[in-house]
Amino acid sequence: MPERPIRIFGDPVLKTVSAPVGQIDEGVRSLVADLLDSVRLPGRAGVAAAQIGVNLRVFSYNVDGEVGYVINPEIVELSGEVAKIDEGCLSVPDMWAKTPRYPFARVRGIDLDGNEIEVSGTGVLAQALQHEVDHLDGKLYLDRLEKDERRVAMRRIRESDWF
Repeated sequence: MPERPIRIFGDPVLKTVSAPVGQIDEGVRSLVADLLDSVRLPGRAGVAAAQIGVNLRVFSYNVDGEVGYVINPEIVELSGEVAKIDEGCLSVPDMWAKTPRYPFARVRGIDLDGNEIEVSGTGVLAQALQHEVDHLDGKLYLDRLEKDERRVAMRRIRESDWF
């Protein structure tokens, strides 16, 4: 399956809460394959289905050589002291902002066989898990910024070449 184009800030699909996957059929299998192909490109830690225009609760991740996916993910644990860390997004090109994130995250969901799976980690993986679940909840990292930081980010978006 080919990698799919990434939807950019302003596309309504990015602000829409994604629906849970009901039945795992060929469409879901194809979606997972596309997400895995899309996340394998250099510089990508995660891709949510919403970012490729599909409003289903599925994301892929690629951190430290570990590539995978989760269907119907739920964050089941966040721990540690929230810290502001540099974060960017494929849907908000060429921008980074200090975003509050927990240093540990655990996500539970299912695989293509319907088996329960868990993915957990610290550092970039914890950040990616939180970031991708946010996408599925219709949120961008910009929504987590403090008011003044968000105002600056929105100004930078309006001044960008891609907007």
